[in-house]
This record gives sequence, structure tokens and C-alpha cells, in this order.
Amino acid sequence: MRDIHMNLLKSFKTALVLALGVAMVSCAGGDNPGLEFAPNMYHSVAYEPLKQITDTSAGDWVQMDQKKSNYGEYYSSNPVNPNGMNMRTPPENTIARGKMPYRVNKDDLDSAANVMSPFAEGDDAVLKDGKVLYEKFCDHCHGKDGITPGKVGEVFLGVPAYNSAAIKDKPEGHVFHVISHGKGRMESHASQLSVVERWKIARYVQKLQKQ
Repeated sequence: MRDIHMNLLKSFKTALVLALGVAMVSCAGGDNPGLEFAPNMYHSVAYEPLKQITDTSAGDWVQMDQKKSNYGEYYSSNPVNPNGMNMRTPPENTIARGKMPYRVNKDDLDSAANVMSPFAEGDDAVLKDGKVLYEKFCDHCHGKDGITPGKVGEVFLGVPAYNSAAIKDKPEGHVFHVISHGKGRMESHASQLSVVERWKIARYVQKLQKQ
């Protein structure tokens, strides 16, 4: 009895494979060469900024006799925009979302000192985020309190205390600039921290300076 069941199972598997093969082959032929299965399911209808097809007839074969548009299935340019572009040039002097331009020269600390933080004074959420970021990126050199050097700061001497006479009165813009471009033995952290994150750390350092 077991052998009969096994033979039936094998026959069923064979029939299933044959049926799938026939189904796949039947998709090809005529205007459809069978290179893609249901391409209109994964070709985006929306305009794609990084994939622009300007040939208006591209993908005509997909729609075959049911064509409801003057353009082929794959045509992905915007006929309303200049040159059929899917993206437009941003208006002059606009800033991309999430970007905050900072153009102070690396060695111009005097100008940097006059740059104001984008965050309002007394914003506890900014201070809280700044503390978290400081503990991840700064306290290994500057220490938890900004006064006693961390483990790395003990090895590489020259890490100043934030409450020292030379540092305690430095404005927020100065702190941000040093984080961005580095100073002395400290290298730039711009590749590790976004502009917003650097400003948050600068706000927290201002708190440590007042200890």
C-alpha cells in the first residue's frame, strides 16, 4: 500500500511540473516574446526620477490591442516638463529638506562664533538628544562631565576641560564649528554626524561649560 501511495505522489509531482511548464510556455508567442511575465505589475506608473525612458513607443507590445494611452507601457518621461524631465531644477536659493547649509571657512573661528543655533533656547528635547549623541561620540575623549578626560583622552593628552578659562566662554557657534572642522588634535566629525546632530551636541557642551 505504501508503494502505491509513493507512486501516486510521484505522478502528482510530475503532472504538476508539466502543468507549470505548459502554463509558462503559453505566456510566450505572438507579440509577447515571453521575456517578462506580467510586466505591468512591476513597472511603475509614477514618474521615476532615476529611470527616464523618452521613447514614447517603449512597451507598446505589453498593451497589445488594449492600448488606452498614446504612450507605451515603459515610457516614463513627463511631457509637461522641459526636455521631458521627471525632476525640475529647484528654485534659486531654496534648501533641500533636512539640509542646513554651513559655509564658514575652516579657519574662520571668529565668524563661526557669531553663527546662531537653529534651535530655540531652553529646548529640553534638544539638550536630551545632545546628551545621548555626546555620550556616543565625545565622552571617550572629553569625559562624561567634559572636565575629566575619558579613556582615550587620558592616553592622548591635550584634551581641554570645558570649564577651563580658555573654553568655558566659547559660544555655541564656536563649538559647532570645531565639531564640524576639527581643531588641534581633534579631527572633523562632519562625516559621522549630521548638521542637526552637531548642533545638538554643541547645545549639550554649552551645559557642560557652565559646571
